[in-house]
Amino acid sequence: MPKRIGVLLSGRGSNFEALAESIRAARLPNAEIALVVANREGAPGIEKARARGIPTRVIASKGLEREAYDRKVAAALQEAKVDLVCLAGYMRLLSPYFIAAFPQRILNIHPSLLPSFPGLEAQRQAFEHGVKFAGCTVHFVDENLDAGPIVLQAAVAIRDDDTVESLSERILAEEHRIYTEAVRIILEGRFRIEGRRVLMTPEKK
Repeated sequence: MPKRIGVLLSGRGSNFEALAESIRAARLPNAEIALVVANREGAPGIEKARARGIPTRVIASKGLEREAYDRKVAAALQEAKVDLVCLAGYMRLLSPYFIAAFPQRILNIHPSLLPSFPGLEAQRQAFEHGVKFAGCTVHFVDENLDAGPIVLQAAVAIRDDDTVESLSERILAEEHRIYTEAVRIILEGRFRIEGRRVLMTPEKK
C-alpha cells in the first residue's frame, strides 16, 4: 500500500508540485498525495492539484478561531487516511490540537537556515542582514513558529550580484530537492529523534 500524503497550502504550491512530480518520476516510491487542502479559495496550488486529478478541499479559515479551523482540517486529513502531513506555503500557525493529532508526522519547508530568519520573507531577511549563506530547512512542525526539530538543510551561497529575487530562485530549487529527500526518509522510517536532533538511519539495500 502506498504511503498517503496530505498537503496544506495557501498559495502557488510550488513545493506541492515538486512532491507530486517526484512521485510521478518514482523519486518518491510507494507514495501518493491523498489530499490537498487550501485555506482560501483561489489558491493557485489547488488548481494545480485539480489539474493533476488529486483530491482537493478548500476549507476557508476566515473568521474561525485557530483550533476550530484546525479541527476541520484534521478531520479531512484523517478521513483521507494520511500518513504524513506536508506544509507547502501554508500561511497559518498550527494549534496544539492539530500537532497532537499527527505526532511527528507534520513537515514544513522554510526558506532559511533555521533557526536564523524564521517567519515571513526569510530570503529578504537573510539578504538584508548581509549573511554569506542562506538556504532552506525541512523540519518537523511543533506549536512554535519554524521551531521544530530539523530533518534536512541545504546552504545557498549569496553572490555579490544577487538580488532577493535571484537568491529566492536558487533557494527554491534546493527546497524542491530536499523536501522530496526528507519526505522519503520520514515515510521509510529511517530516522530517530534524540532531544532536538533528527538522526538518520542507513537506507536498506
